[in-house]
Amino acid sequence: MARNFYYGNGATVVAGSANFASLIATGFASYGLTSAQSTSFGTLNTALQSAYSAAIEPTTRTRVTITTKNQAIKTLRASAILLAKIIYATPTVTDAQLVGLGLLPRSSRTPVPAPTTAPVVEVRSVSGRLVNLRLHSADSERRGMEHGARGANVYSYVGATPPTDPRDYHFEGMTTRTITQILFPNAVASGATVWLSACWVSARGQLGPASAPVNFTLQGGAVLPEAEAA
Repeated sequence: MARNFYYGNGATVVAGSANFASLIATGFASYGLTSAQSTSFGTLNTALQSAYSAAIEPTTRTRVTITTKNQAIKTLRASAILLAKIIYATPTVTDAQLVGLGLLPRSSRTPVPAPTTAPVVEVRSVSGRLVNLRLHSADSERRGMEHGARGANVYSYVGATPPTDPRDYHFEGMTTRTITQILFPNAVASGATVWLSACWVSARGQLGPASAPVNFTLQGGAVLPEAEAA
């Protein structure tokens, strides 16, 4: 069963409607429905069964009976959709009951866990104060982001050795690309040693472990005002 019964062809809707009406006729409470809702659907089902029989019987098949049948299906489908929403929202209704009604079981979404690996940070080039980086998974078979990651947070630290306290890093920002750039301000002296680290970020904002810090030497002079404005 790929879809709920009311989205099938005419014969599927008619057969599914008869089954649905029969089950909720006496067991409506177990599906989270009221007696009035069950009775109302039963009336629509009776009309549909009659209209469908008239539309497929050669002696009574006319444009009028076909139109009546199509309208009966449309009306019943609208009612079935509303009742299905109530049934799905009733927590005591099991997947087995849903299938028995001709409905799909509830979708089970497996939450994407927080990233479990650290990215590899590569300094591709240093041009003045502009640093070009590449981040990728350590998995040699897949060089992009870790599965489930929507981006990466990048951090920097200026000093002769990397900090032992991760809070000493400066947050450079989040990137959704594996190739990114960092433009260091004039406050960072030319010739300074800069350490970089990064971690994957999931779609839910969960952080993975930080990468091993890599370092480079900042080059060039001060950033021109035009460059800063850009």
